[in-house]
Amino acid sequence: MNNLINSTISFIKEQYKTENFIPLHVPYFGGNEKKYLIETIDSTFVSSVGAYVDQFETMMQSITDTERAVAVVNGTAAIQVALRLVGVNAGDEVLTQALTFVATANAIAYQNATPVFLDVDLDTMGLSPNSVALFLEEYGDLREDGCYNKKTGKRISACLPMHTFGFPVHLDELIEVCDRWKIPVVEDAAESLGSEYKGKPTGSFGKLGTFSFNGNKIVTCGGGGAIVTNDMKLGEKGKYLTTTAKIPHLYEYVHDEMGYNFRMPNLNAALACAQLEQLTNFLENKRKLAKEYESFFLSGGIKFRTETPNTKANYWLMCVELESKAERDLFLKITNENGVMTRPIWQLMYRLPMYSSCQRDKQVNAEFLEERIVNIPSSVR
Repeated sequence: MNNLINSTISFIKEQYKTENFIPLHVPYFGGNEKKYLIETIDSTFVSSVGAYVDQFETMMQSITDTERAVAVVNGTAAIQVALRLVGVNAGDEVLTQALTFVATANAIAYQNATPVFLDVDLDTMGLSPNSVALFLEEYGDLREDGCYNKKTGKRISACLPMHTFGFPVHLDELIEVCDRWKIPVVEDAAESLGSEYKGKPTGSFGKLGTFSFNGNKIVTCGGGGAIVTNDMKLGEKGKYLTTTAKIPHLYEYVHDEMGYNFRMPNLNAALACAQLEQLTNFLENKRKLAKEYESFFLSGGIKFRTETPNTKANYWLMCVELESKAERDLFLKITNENGVMTRPIWQLMYRLPMYSSCQRDKQVNAEFLEERIVNIPSSVR
């Protein structure tokens, strides 16, 4: 195993043409970033109003093939507002996965709702339609006003799948199950900008989709997020809520419900627009690197994770699957000690103290993956 890990280190350093430290994922600014930032500074519109905010929303509508996009301050805020838009209220429950970044669960908690953690599929590493179906067959109580949990008595007001590392979940099957139980789907597409399911962009299937533009994402503006939807009324309500729920007026300040100051600054939007212009090239470079990795690991006997049938992954963070936790730990230790950053998949959410009491199923697949999946360097350049 040691020899294979050492050859992996050599291969990665060869791909990135350096003997220096290789991070997991760094941004690439090779387009109009500086130009647009200078234009924004010269315009003096550096805060939450400006031409680049509007341009960013238009670009996101086009990229995600949706009718309305709303620029927000980060991906977590995008999820929180999207959940509110589909009717998640205090005391409700949201079906989601435990194998995810903590923001997914936190956004649910910010709405004073409770996550219910269901298992993932081994092939996608995302929320399993079968797990959702089995849970609802056992605990679901379908009423005129929605679905309720027989065990807790609480309303199940949304389902929140996350497209892990840019690999789309089985969306058709998941939405079919949720429709049957009157549960709206909100896609946590934070990691899957540019990914496709059956020829359509992720984020465009659920009632709403949410994206992140954090510093380590395939497209970044330092921070930033977006909500997308094909429901214009929901989109306009999202814009209204994220801009402090202010009623438009020439000079008066009137707010008629509790909103959020979740606006994306024009400075960030300028950076995001320059990055989105390069998305096609970023995706091409990602897929080229993924092919190189796939070929290398195939000959070495380590499983490299690839896209599933009928999908196109953006390969945001590429990953390998080791045979055991012991092999995973050895892989992590040797690579990091030798200047190649690797990282284990997230700790399952119910292992965290604030979510330890949440209802969950057996998590067979999630626990299997937790012990074996490792992210490897995945930068676009």
